[in-house]
Amino acid sequence: MATMKAFVIEGPYKAATRDVPVPEPGPDEVLIRVERAGICGTDVHIFKGEYVAAYPIIPGHEFSGTIAAIGRDVTGFRIGDRVTAEPNIHCGHCEYCLTHRGNHCVNWQAVGVTRNGAMAEYVAVPAKNTFKLPDGMSFATGAFIEPLACVVHAMNRLQPHAGARALLFGAGAMGQQLIQALAHAGVADLVVADISERKLEMARQWGATRTILSRELADGALSADYPHGFDIVADATGIPQVIEQALGFLGPAGKYLQFGVTAKDAEIRVNPFLIFQRDWTILGSMATNNTFLPALHWASAGRVRLEHLVTRVIGLAEAPDLFATGAGPDDLKIQIAANG
Repeated sequence: MATMKAFVIEGPYKAATRDVPVPEPGPDEVLIRVERAGICGTDVHIFKGEYVAAYPIIPGHEFSGTIAAIGRDVTGFRIGDRVTAEPNIHCGHCEYCLTHRGNHCVNWQAVGVTRNGAMAEYVAVPAKNTFKLPDGMSFATGAFIEPLACVVHAMNRLQPHAGARALLFGAGAMGQQLIQALAHAGVADLVVADISERKLEMARQWGATRTILSRELADGALSADYPHGFDIVADATGIPQVIEQALGFLGPAGKYLQFGVTAKDAEIRVNPFLIFQRDWTILGSMATNNTFLPALHWASAGRVRLEHLVTRVIGLAEAPDLFATGAGPDDLKIQIAANG
C-alpha cells in the first residue's frame, strides 16, 4: 500500500507528522496532490479540542493542488488539472439544503474536520466540490478560495449599505479580506483595530480609512469622532473579551457581525435591553453557503487580493511545532507546501 506524509491530530494538543496510507478516491471523487494548504483558526481549535472533529484527523480545509487520480464515475476532470475544492459537503436533500441553507445541512461533512483533509501529500474529495483554477492563478491564491468564500457569505449576510460607518476588530488574514470586501461594498469610514502595527499598516494600504491599536480603545480615542457608535461592527478575532468590547461600539439600528470563530463553549455578557432599545441586528456567519464560485470569480478578477497575505510557507515536518507554539503576532496566513 502506498503511503504519504501527513500531519495528524491524534487528540487535543497531540499531533505529529507521520506516514499514512494514500487515500483511494471513491467512484465520485478525485485524488488531489496537495501543493498548498492554509492553516486556519479552525484547525487550531481542532488541535486544542475546541471544535467539532473526529480524532484522529488530518486537518486542512483550504487547499489547492493537481488531480492525481480520478474515480470511475467522474467526468469533466483530467489528471494534471490544477484545482481547489469546497471542503463543506452537503447532502442536497435535507430541509436546509433545499432552502438555500446548505451550511446547516443535517448530514454535513467537511474535509479536514469530519474526514481527512489536506495537510498531507494527497487528499480525496468529491468531484462535485472540485473547481479548476483559472490560468495564471497561483496555488497560494487557490488555497485562499475557501476562506474568501467565507467572506462572501459574511457579506451576503451583512448587506452593508453605501456610506455606512464600520468598525472591524482583527486585521489578520480573514480581517484583511473583510477590509477589502467592505471597501468594495461602499462603506464610508472603515476603522480597524488590532494589536499589531504591521497588520494595521497593511489594513491602511488595502481599504481602512483609520486604524487604531487595540490598547488605545479604552482611552476613548474614537468617542469624539463617533459619539453615537458605528453602523457596522464586526469581529474577526474570535476572542470573547474582544467581542464584548466590540458590541459597546455598535450604534442605534446597527448591525453586528460575528465572523471570528470562538471556542465552542465560549460565553460573553450582553445587555438584552440594549439589543431592544438600540434596535440592533446581530448576525452570525458560519463557513460558506454556495459562495465558493463567487469567491473564485472575485479572486480571478482581482477584486480581492490574496497572495500578499501569505507571510510564511512551511513543510509538513514543521507543522507539529507550529501548532504547539502558535503563530506570531505579525503572522497573517501560514501555508503548508505539502509536496515540497
